[in-house]
Amino acid sequence: MEVYLVRHTETVCEKGVCYGQSNVGILEPYDIVFENILKQLPKEAKLYSSPLQRCVILAKHIQENIKIDSIIEDKRLMEMHFGDWELQSWNDIPQEILNPWMEDFVNVRVPNGESFVDLNDRVLDFFENEIPRDLEKPLIIVAHAGVIRSILCRVNNLPLQEAFKTPLDFGAVVKIELLSF
Repeated sequence: MEVYLVRHTETVCEKGVCYGQSNVGILEPYDIVFENILKQLPKEAKLYSSPLQRCVILAKHIQENIKIDSIIEDKRLMEMHFGDWELQSWNDIPQEILNPWMEDFVNVRVPNGESFVDLNDRVLDFFENEIPRDLEKPLIIVAHAGVIRSILCRVNNLPLQEAFKTPLDFGAVVKIELLSF
């Protein structure tokens, strides 16, 4: 099965702000970036999206321009929940709180938030319980960097500790062939 992993475009947040599951918008104008994304996608597909507006805006544009019946929004495709750090500058988070997470982001939970394992578990649950095994159309997933990196770790059999070694720009489209998950 062809799967297209699409990262949302750049957000309105200033650089260096931790926004995770905060429902922030995307920078305008985005038409040129959206058109570039469309050129990389199939002409017909099944479309899933994170319910956060930075993904839904892009997913709606894809739906309007490709043969897609509906957008299926799924909370399991949301970015990592950064709890107490949401909408804070990374530089403003005290080092004694930030450092344990930086040293083991895979297993250490953000205060009142998630660890990368938590995100990975819900992404795997999405694939195992939501995606039909006999899907004949390509699949498009509009999501976040953390979600896409989690999927790529699974598909490429990489440890989660290596997730951030893969560059993933805003508006990136990554095509994978999924035989099983």
